[in-house]
Amino acid sequence: MAKKAKTVFVCQECGYESAKWLGQCPACKAWNTFVEEPTIGKGSSASGGIRHQAKASEPVLLSSVHSSDEKRRPTGISEFDRVLGGGIVPGSLVLVGGDPGIGKSTLLLQMSRCLSEQSCRTVYVSGEESLQQIRLRADRLGVFKNDLAMLCETNLDIISEVIRKSKPEVVIIDSIQTMYNENVSAAPGSVSQVRESTGILLQLAKGLGISIFIVGHVTKEGTVAGPRVLEHMVDTVLYFEGDRHASYRILRGVKNRFGSTNEIGVFEMRETGLAEVKNPSEYMLNGRPENASGSVVACTMEG
Repeated sequence: MAKKAKTVFVCQECGYESAKWLGQCPACKAWNTFVEEPTIGKGSSASGGIRHQAKASEPVLLSSVHSSDEKRRPTGISEFDRVLGGGIVPGSLVLVGGDPGIGKSTLLLQMSRCLSEQSCRTVYVSGEESLQQIRLRADRLGVFKNDLAMLCETNLDIISEVIRKSKPEVVIIDSIQTMYNENVSAAPGSVSQVRESTGILLQLAKGLGISIFIVGHVTKEGTVAGPRVLEHMVDTVLYFEGDRHASYRILRGVKNRFGSTNEIGVFEMRETGLAEVKNPSEYMLNGRPENASGSVVACTMEG
């Protein structure tokens, strides 16, 4: 008689695991968010195969490690570069989160155009749009001088094989909630799928030295949809924020292993895409009467 697969109940908001179903999550206090998902055996890897005995490693003295300035690749968008800490670090895994429709895909497609103009091998992987839909958005953004490699796929095994064969320098995954691993019997966007998919992309980024950007939608509470552990797995977490009915967008970093999180980038959404706002103060103070008595200009941040 075949053994019944072991399962665990996982909170779809924060990733908290429980052996039984709970009405309210003890961690994030959300109601009715527990979903039964299969557990992954200790003897299997993220890709579903049996984990072989790894070659033994030995510790290395810190004094024997030679440090060198990491060569960053500019994205071609100065506001984006500043938030990243000066550009793209090779082998980094970057999460770009934001509300659906806020402009994450537009921002990364514009970055892809700038990278292609620098003869940087870039692959844009979309699990939400068809090639024709992406082409329509690309035509609105402007002329792409060099061809950009596009792939519409959600199967992470196929995506991994394409990345290993083509060996690009930058890969964009849009979005992580649509990706799935066949060896994980859970729905795309679930905690198990998001966690395992990110683990595979992390291995590709570190093993091949490829910079990977992951698009992640956020919930109404303002956190990345799926487990919060996703934010701990990546090197950099960026949030693209703003009112979709207004024209201004703000890109801010909440985690950056290669730079500061005290910088923000300001953009304006136009018909031709996102335009950089070089001087935000000029835009924010535009229309204010000069020499008005009793007026104060202050910068505040809503918590």
